This record gives sequence, structure tokens and C-alpha cells, in this order.
Amino acid sequence: MVSAIETRELISVVIGGICLRGTYHKAQDPASHFATGRKEKGRVGVLFLNSGFAPRAAGGDSAIYWADSFAKSGYPSFRFDLPGLGDSDGELPSQRMEFARMVNSGHYATFISGATKILTERYSLSGVVMVGHCAGAVSAFYAAAASKSVRGVVALEPYFFREEVPVRTDIRKAMSRWALGSKLARQLSSLFGRLKKLCRTVTGNELPKNANLPLLRCCSRLASAGLPMLMLNAHGPNTAVGEFDYFRHVQNSSGRAGRMVVKIVGGANHSLADDVGRTAVRQNTEQWLKNCFPLVEREEMAFSKQLTVNHQG
Repeated sequence: MVSAIETRELISVVIGGICLRGTYHKAQDPASHFATGRKEKGRVGVLFLNSGFAPRAAGGDSAIYWADSFAKSGYPSFRFDLPGLGDSDGELPSQRMEFARMVNSGHYATFISGATKILTERYSLSGVVMVGHCAGAVSAFYAAAASKSVRGVVALEPYFFREEVPVRTDIRKAMSRWALGSKLARQLSSLFGRLKKLCRTVTGNELPKNANLPLLRCCSRLASAGLPMLMLNAHGPNTAVGEFDYFRHVQNSSGRAGRMVVKIVGGANHSLADDVGRTAVRQNTEQWLKNCFPLVEREEMAFSKQLTVNHQG
């Protein structure tokens, strides 16, 4: 209990007059303690964003698990509640669809980019990598385009389409029951999938009508600029039944400068909070961080040597 308290700290930042509250997970690798005042200076921090209406702990406290893991690997991590969520000030719209429209239009980019600037200056970081799940990933893309402090993005189960008015639950359930129990429905579904695939082949793989074009343009600009991005999805696009491959679209638009990595996590659910998803996110992200933002090994060796000398002396 004492150890957990010593490695975390409640912090806050004020953006546009709104106080955002969060948790700071201090780097716990040996090198971060070798020199007084060294702390996180020059390192890349990791900033976690809310997923939809979920608090900063995320489903199953998965964000806490990931933040602790990255901090132990030497990357100071931060979990913040956006305006109106969790412990932060501000208000949320009463309607879910209105909240979705705000996210899909990049409403939270100003708050997030402001937070990255403050954290970078406060802790002398070289920059920040943002981690967002679902709606949080959408906000992360927009914020990365608006901030000079963002060094990379980890997008968990991102989506690139605009949400449409949902079908009534009772109608959806009735249609689902009919589709599962009807041989004709299964045949029609298969035929529809083949037709969608054929149409996409003929039209040159055109974007779906509900594609979020501003978001796709934003991602393409980030990819073209060479911003490191890691995409983790619980399942890949089923192009056999006509699903559009947004990942490939962004990769193709980025050209040779693109540094976008796509990983499919088989066997996990959408939240990535189950055992398979939690482990896959930790392992893939830690490896990606080490590849793109390696800790300065020479400095750590020097601190280790100095520690040994001081101990012997």
C-alpha cells in the first residue's frame, strides 16, 4: 500500500479555466533514482485519455495496469479525466449522440493539447505519447495534430466513421433473432457481403458514406509527417464481407514517411480489458515504446557506475 502511494501522485492542470484532475505514475526503473533531481527529465511521458464516458481508470482498471507497467519500464505515465468526466470539472451533454458528435469533431483537442504542453514543461519531458481507446483514440488523433508536444499515438480500437442514429433496441434484437434462425436471412447476408465486396472492387475501394473525413485527413497528415502510431484492434476488417479497411487507407495515404504499425489482438474483446487484451496491449506498447523512444542507455550505465563508486567509497 505504501509502495503504491509512493509511486503515484494526484495532480491537476487548468485548461481554459477548467480544472482537469489526474494521476501521475512515476517512473520506477533504477535509472530514474540514481541522481537527485533527475526524475523524468528528457524522457517521453505516456498520457492516457478517457474512453467514452468511462473514468480514467478505464474498464476493469486496465488503464491503471498499463500505466503502472509503463512506469516500471521507465516511461512516466499520466491518466487524466477530460472535462465533465470522473474527477474533472466541466459538464457533459445529456445525450450520448451529442457527446459522440463532440468527440468526432475534435472538441476535446484543445484541452488535451494544453495538458500535453503543461506536462511536458512541468516534468521536463521530451514529449508525450497519447494512449486512447475507442472515442479516446479519436480525441488523441485530433490532439496530436494540434500539439507540438505529442511524439506519438497509441490507438486502441479506434473508429473512423461517424455514428449514425441507432436502430431501436427492440427492432435490432428482432432482426438479429430472425437472421440467426433463418436460412434465407443467412443466404441474403452472404449475398449482400459479396455484392459489397464487388462494388468496392469496381469503384476502387471508395470510402463509405459515413466515413469521418476530417478525422481521416487528420490521421493521414500525421502519418505523412512521420508521427509514430501504433494501432491495436481486437479484430481486423473482414474484407470478405465488404468491411472497409480504414487502417490500410491511412497507411496508403502516408507514403514512405509513414511510421504506422497495425496489430490485431486475436481473442480479445472490444474493451481490451480482458486478460488477453490487457496483456497484448502491455506487451505491444512496451515494445513499440522501446523501439521508437528508447531510454538513454549510456546515461543509465553512467548513473549505475556512479552509484557503485559511491557505494564502494
